[in-house]
Amino acid sequence: MADNVQLLTYSPSPHIKHPRTTRRIMIDVCIALIPAAVMGVVYFGLKALLLIALSVISAVLSEAVYLLIRGKKIDEIIKKFDFSSCVTGLLMGLTVGTNYPWYSVIFGAAFSVIVVKMLFGGTGKNVVNPAVTGRIFVFMSFQSVVGKWIAPSVGSLSGGAVETGATIIEGLMKGSLPSLSNLDLFLGTGLPGCIGETCKLALIVGGIYLAVRKVINPLYPVIYVGVAGLFSVALKGFDFNYFLPSVLSGGLIIGAIFMATDYTTTPDTFTGNVVYFVVLGLLTAGLREATDMEVTSFAILLMNLLVPLFDKFIISRPFGYKRAGKVKGGAQ
Repeated sequence: MADNVQLLTYSPSPHIKHPRTTRRIMIDVCIALIPAAVMGVVYFGLKALLLIALSVISAVLSEAVYLLIRGKKIDEIIKKFDFSSCVTGLLMGLTVGTNYPWYSVIFGAAFSVIVVKMLFGGTGKNVVNPAVTGRIFVFMSFQSVVGKWIAPSVGSLSGGAVETGATIIEGLMKGSLPSLSNLDLFLGTGLPGCIGETCKLALIVGGIYLAVRKVINPLYPVIYVGVAGLFSVALKGFDFNYFLPSVLSGGLIIGAIFMATDYTTTPDTFTGNVVYFVVLGLLTAGLREATDMEVTSFAILLMNLLVPLFDKFIISRPFGYKRAGKVKGGAQ
């Protein structure tokens, strides 16, 4: 009997064999982030390129060093490299501004990979999104040395001028429509902010690529952005002049496409995801109104923690399930 015992390997879902591997999905996400990264460098210059490169390198090295400490061999690490740390590093680099010190992204990327992902078991086992949590870690840890936001070198505030007033989101939440046009907000020209969140066109191009590759369901980010924008309008007395500025300002688009859609930190069912993204949109707009600041990362992090509740109370019907009907005599 003992000779017939087979060892079973436990792994997180999904358990369906498919040619689309985790590595292939992560490579697709990296490709989808290239337009935003390129536009970030065009708008903000070599400092943006330096921060993105430092973030990616730090994320990859952090994972490698952690695995080496755990006793893994270099050839094994290279063979099983799935590019998830590249995605985390890219997102970390794109969600900081050029006003952030260079060392902040190194600490942020290392924190995202080691603390948020690897200590929980690696890819697919993290409780919250690593890039979102790392971005919040950097925001809270280095806020005192960040300085003021830098405007892109393209647009009405050309030459990399320093934004001396409140950010666009802060102004919106206080009832002041931005001086920039909606086209400027869409293209990111003259819009102070993070490296990768300014040009919405580049982000949407990346999102379309992911949808075509069937990496994400495009309905989910559309629900998130739409609900957040409409609730912002409702909170401003149903003034629809606030819809596009609230959608095109801050990190809502990059968060909706590349962070909130993370497989590991979203519900397992379609219905659960629809409810999840509706609530996420309401939460984002509500917290923006309450705090007068950009809170997309905080809203996503909070909703990540609630995913187990969604999976517990919104479950899919088992395959082949049929509801039991009444039989003769009234018995069930």
